[in-house]
Amino acid sequence: MLLLGSRLIGTPIMGLQTGTRLAVTKKPVIDPASLKIIAYEVDGPMLVEHPSFIRLADVRELSDIGMIIDSHDEFIGLDDVITVKKIRNLGFGLIGLNVIDEAGRKLGKVADYSIDANSFIIQQLNVKQGLIKSLSSTELLVHRTQIVEINDYAIIVKAAAKKLEPITETQKLAYMNPFRSTSTPA
Repeated sequence: MLLLGSRLIGTPIMGLQTGTRLAVTKKPVIDPASLKIIAYEVDGPMLVEHPSFIRLADVRELSDIGMIIDSHDEFIGLDDVITVKKIRNLGFGLIGLNVIDEAGRKLGKVADYSIDANSFIIQQLNVKQGLIKSLSSTELLVHRTQIVEINDYAIIVKAAAKKLEPITETQKLAYMNPFRSTSTPA
């Protein structure tokens, strides 16, 4: 099942041990190499360290009431897990990142993304086009297989299909309706 990434911001984190809300999610920690969310930065009054994180490996279930974990012991500090610290320090964020095709044409900016609820891997990017293009069409959806490169400034995606070449006169004749005569009856 796919979920919008924005839907998981502000999600309550519930503890099985106490049955209460322990924290809420603030922002994701996304690995730009794999487009996988590895943790969420969290906020709440019961947290010992600031910033604190919940690794998605420690989430038992994602349900209607929020993310369910065993207890508040699952929260980690920035220095507790090297991978989380390393990826967070990259400062990578998808929202607002430019999306360009291979030919260098700007397609828009990332407005949101869709996540596979089981693996927390980003599957699609919702790209909001510029003002003029948005008048004639809605947002673009870019699947992860269309992404060629991700850098600090933009996401580069495969270019759209090749432009059609103008139809020549010989091609026009080949598609002429045989039941429609070009000459007028006498």
